[in-house]
Amino acid sequence: MASASAASDKASVEITKGINGLEKVTLRDVRGSSAEIYLYGAHVTSWKNEHGEELLFVSSKAIFKPPKPIRGGIPICFPQFSNHGPLEAHGFARNRFWKIDPSPPPFPTSTVNKTYIDLILRPTEEDFKIWPHSFEFRLRVTLGPAGDLMLISRIRNTNADGKPFSFTFAYHTYFSVSDISEVRVEGLETLDYLDNLRNKERFTEQGDAITFESEVDKVYLSTPTKIAILDHEKKRTFVIRKDGLPDAVVWNPWDKKAKAIPDLGDEDYKHMLCVESAAVEKSITLKPGEEWRGRQELSAVPSSYFSGQLDPQRVIQGN
Repeated sequence: MASASAASDKASVEITKGINGLEKVTLRDVRGSSAEIYLYGAHVTSWKNEHGEELLFVSSKAIFKPPKPIRGGIPICFPQFSNHGPLEAHGFARNRFWKIDPSPPPFPTSTVNKTYIDLILRPTEEDFKIWPHSFEFRLRVTLGPAGDLMLISRIRNTNADGKPFSFTFAYHTYFSVSDISEVRVEGLETLDYLDNLRNKERFTEQGDAITFESEVDKVYLSTPTKIAILDHEKKRTFVIRKDGLPDAVVWNPWDKKAKAIPDLGDEDYKHMLCVESAAVEKSITLKPGEEWRGRQELSAVPSSYFSGQLDPQRVIQGN
């Protein structure tokens, strides 16, 4: 873990009490960007650029009180995505208390000039009752010098009985957008997807970009390693880079569903978009001793989309 520093001109890692006394970690970079991670759920609740602008969406009615998961930010869905299985929706990792990992194994990434925190989750006796497998889930959250945010998950099967286990996974990322009707997603066009609003029926994306006029809940399959979210009004493009996560979930509840979600404000849907790096269509199976790794890196770059002339492929390829 990078060393904490009180000086404003140095990168720092600070552990403090957050909402309702829950412990949180704040990462700060030398240029002024920051990220906040609650140990409850290993949940990233804030990611700000060097100008102090919030890049993630957190619900105006989010409940920071266990056992309720936090609505918004980046919830971690493990060992089950959605309700596609016997566990509670999105699994239990997002409403467990994680610990700071005192001795993480080496991560295969450079940590020079980067600020990071290592967290770990192991199952409790209660977890064994609902999912009878032993595992170690290590998460590194890194804030890069350019303000990019990276999450690397490493999940290892530590079963002593020789049994493999299978799981599905997603970084359920809520991006903050100016107006959902002014946003488009590039990089998923022409791909097949499962439509959760139509009994998971399979379709092929027809448009040259994904735009939003109503509720959307789709799982795109065999997706590229880079996806772009273009925000017309904010003149900002989010670039998502991912490894080990073949699927991408795109979700916005729209007005009727938003009003039915207790911890989501009625108008919140207008200012959020979930584009989730995921492995959900096919389960990941690990034998004892095997480890899976899934990485998501987020960056926010200025765009000239206001003129309608931005080439999103150039953004995806060049950043």
